[in-house]
Amino acid sequence: MALFKYNGEWLQERRGGLIGAILNSVVARNEQGSRVARRGRRFPRNLLKPSFFRWLLLLLAVLFFCVFATFVLKLLSNGNEEEKHLPLSGEVLEQVSSYDAPLTRPKSKRRKQHFPCEVGLAAAVDNILEPKNYMNFTQFSLEYVEREVNPHANSPQSRFGGYQTLNERKKSFLASNQTIRCGFVKGMSRLSSPGFELSENDKACMNTCRVAVSSCIFGSSDFLRRPTSRLISEFSKKNVCFVMFVDEQTLSKLSSEGHTPDEKGHVGLWKIVVVRNLPYLDMRKTGKVPKFLSHRLFPSSRYSIWLDSKMRLNTDPMLIIEFFLWRMRAEYAISNHYDRHCVWEEVLQNKRLNKYNHTAIDEQFMFYQSDGLRKFNPSDPNTPLPSYVPEGSFIIRAHTPMSNLFSCLWFNEVDRFTSRDQLSFAYTYLKLTRMNPDKPFHLNMFKDCERRALAKLFRHRLLSSPPPP
Repeated sequence: MALFKYNGEWLQERRGGLIGAILNSVVARNEQGSRVARRGRRFPRNLLKPSFFRWLLLLLAVLFFCVFATFVLKLLSNGNEEEKHLPLSGEVLEQVSSYDAPLTRPKSKRRKQHFPCEVGLAAAVDNILEPKNYMNFTQFSLEYVEREVNPHANSPQSRFGGYQTLNERKKSFLASNQTIRCGFVKGMSRLSSPGFELSENDKACMNTCRVAVSSCIFGSSDFLRRPTSRLISEFSKKNVCFVMFVDEQTLSKLSSEGHTPDEKGHVGLWKIVVVRNLPYLDMRKTGKVPKFLSHRLFPSSRYSIWLDSKMRLNTDPMLIIEFFLWRMRAEYAISNHYDRHCVWEEVLQNKRLNKYNHTAIDEQFMFYQSDGLRKFNPSDPNTPLPSYVPEGSFIIRAHTPMSNLFSCLWFNEVDRFTSRDQLSFAYTYLKLTRMNPDKPFHLNMFKDCERRALAKLFRHRLLSSPPPP
């Protein structure tokens, strides 16, 4: 085999022909591979093993985690230092100092779930009987101002709640023979009307009621939810008045949805009563008239039940009265709030959700604090109520003098201040009992889960009116 010199190296002579071309190509590839292999031997062989790459990736991951953790800790520490030096506004400082609670992280926005619980109702209406001497509670005579005679009321215009002075307000809390303002106050002019006008036929019908179940829808704020007829006894259907108060706008809306009253004015069990000349622009405040003043709307009634329009009654009303009033020896029954128990919490929640004008809420709250309202203390064995915040969508009452007085006083607070009646409940109850230590008021505050067992809860259709400015 002949050799020839190329670039200082002796190479084999290429052979001619097809076989020679093939052999020369194979030889060239082998020689090139051997040169590459020789160059590769300069690096350690273990660098090319898979285990090396795994350890390298693990080391990089540990380094990245250490750098990231250091960055996060530094960021958090800087945030805490900045938070310590942030100036708080006077309003925030006042709220924090008044609540006497440390600032905590905001709770989860996920809504809590609340469920009904078992209520030991009687098996049937036939098995119940009003106890003897049940109405033997605190007795006194209570009359109501029909026309405004206050010389300080310079305005000739009528005002549904009347023009009550602070001195008259203080005296009205006394459980004694007296005449007080309790809505439906006509103006000084003979032609004035307080509002909340009913037809004479509806008044005559309501005067015959001995037991009343009532609700209201104003400003088309809700759907009509009929009581579950199959769960109401025949006795209650014949002897209990089911009255739904509506305005003309709501009546038109309900009729368009197929709830047209029959020739007797009924839609299901509800007797539809149309209210004209509403006394307030705020529909929420107008709704407090039938809510609190059932003893005035049903003057012959011994008992009444109020339920909000967002609820559908699923329980016989006589069984409710027997359990929450007769069996508990109470003259007024209302459930506690499902989440809040202190008025301080309720004030903050109303402002947080813009339920009412903040200045009006502050004025009411400051007035109550100056008149002795204190925070709810669940650990105090002498606390008169299990909660200072009620869930006012369901109220059961006997029309006793003390119950009627409390209803008037609570309404007057709503009329004077804000329509947020949960703010004024505890103050009204505590002031009434404080000023009449020898005349007990038998109020039964039951559990919220029991309220949920009596009626099915829905959401309102919409807000009947925006919060007052």
